[in-house]
Amino acid sequence: MSSELIIKASEKEVSIALLEDKRLVELNHSKPEQKFSVGDIYLARVKKTMPSLNAAFVNVGYQKDAFLHYLDLGPQFSTLGKYVNQSVNKRGRTISVSKFRREKDINKHGKINEVLKSGNIVLVQVAKEPISTKGPRLTSEISIAGRNLVLMPFADKVSISSKIASQEERDRLRNLINSIRPKNYGVIVRTVAENSKVAELDSELRSLVKKFESALDNVNTRNLPLLVQEEQSRTTSVVRDHLNGNFENIFIDDQEVYHEVKDYIADVAPEKEKIVKIYNGKQSIFEKFEIERQIKASFGSTVSFKQGAYLIIEHTEALHVIDVNSGNRSKSGLDQESNATEVNLAATDEIARQLRLRDMGGIIVVDFIDMHKGDNKQKVYSRMKEMMARDKTKHNILPLSKFGLMQITRQRVRPEMHVETAETCPTCGGTGKIQPAILLEDSMKLELEALVKTNGLKKITLQVHPFFAAYLEKGRKSIIKKWRKEMKCRINVEPLDSCTYLEFIVLDENGEELLRKTK
Repeated sequence: MSSELIIKASEKEVSIALLEDKRLVELNHSKPEQKFSVGDIYLARVKKTMPSLNAAFVNVGYQKDAFLHYLDLGPQFSTLGKYVNQSVNKRGRTISVSKFRREKDINKHGKINEVLKSGNIVLVQVAKEPISTKGPRLTSEISIAGRNLVLMPFADKVSISSKIASQEERDRLRNLINSIRPKNYGVIVRTVAENSKVAELDSELRSLVKKFESALDNVNTRNLPLLVQEEQSRTTSVVRDHLNGNFENIFIDDQEVYHEVKDYIADVAPEKEKIVKIYNGKQSIFEKFEIERQIKASFGSTVSFKQGAYLIIEHTEALHVIDVNSGNRSKSGLDQESNATEVNLAATDEIARQLRLRDMGGIIVVDFIDMHKGDNKQKVYSRMKEMMARDKTKHNILPLSKFGLMQITRQRVRPEMHVETAETCPTCGGTGKIQPAILLEDSMKLELEALVKTNGLKKITLQVHPFFAAYLEKGRKSIIKKWRKEMKCRINVEPLDSCTYLEFIVLDENGEELLRKTK
């Protein structure tokens, strides 16, 4: 399976598409002003404690106070608190964690008022971004993620990714990390670290230690809340989390983001630096790789997947519901049980893709087509587990119930990805009134003539919906040929999936937008 990353950047937003075998499986959008990303570390002040919830509300600068539960404090909370207090009081001097004296772990079944009070200063990390009406969810079990390792101050344990199957390799990595990790630090070894050399892991470990211990240098508690360490940009975070041996290309259409990603990969995996490539084509990068088309086909309440079968995906505040339907699909020679099993097995692939693509989290209930044989239900359950194995997000899958329902829980740390696929009526623009259809061609011609004459243009690109592009270019005496001759201007027609039926965009020869009309 080959993987590619396509990155489309603009001043307003960076969009990242992950393709597996040319198929869109993940989509991320990030904006420059976006705050409170998972992994950000704040020095903040406790606003109030809630004994009834056994939790505290912490002011991290969001419009609603962030939520910190007692169970998310971590056993080493007292040690971390003491370390933070000493660090902020010794400005300009880094305190070594490995030489720090640990405090006794807090009571696992304790109460929030026993360890926190209103006004206390705490070091916290965003565990979940603000979702719906809720503020960020916090944890005091700090972790610093690298490509191969995750560093956990004061955790003092080594964990190996369960996806590393070889027991021999697991033992090698555990012994290796135990021999190089500083005292008072815990380490999680990620899957990508399999077969890594000691020099590479040691270098990354030292870098992560330095990153954490310098986070509290010269902080001023008068300016709380304070972002003391920011998670890498969403772009490099996605690259870090997905970069593996299957990666073939990373295409980027922006020079600044290109250099950011290239520098990151040159630092963590120099052998893969050549896969980062700049895209300079005049066509939108998402159009070039047919991502725009896949987005429109993959979002919405109804998603087709095979021979007329389709999914219906509905969202509620409490859970997500996915209904599997065979549609008008029929296959001679198959009885109802065999046909249902075949459709259900095919549906597991699309369901697993949809969970990743939309980043659906919480409780997901899947209503499969009824099957009566236990063996067939087991096949569907096993296939779903196999398809979901590619998903890096924590999840749990239960076998089908006697009603044909499968329950899936998937960790939710960010708002669900939502793309509006329904378009405003292309003829009325949502007003309910339209111009005479016969005037469309004439009005477009008038706009182009005025633009060409006013600016003295000799070459332009006209971007329109593929249907209208075919209409303009049809036949030997096409409309566009006639316009070129009359306007004495080279007009290049470019079909664009993202255009509505009556929308058109005019670009100059340098690709700069001159005009955009939506009706």
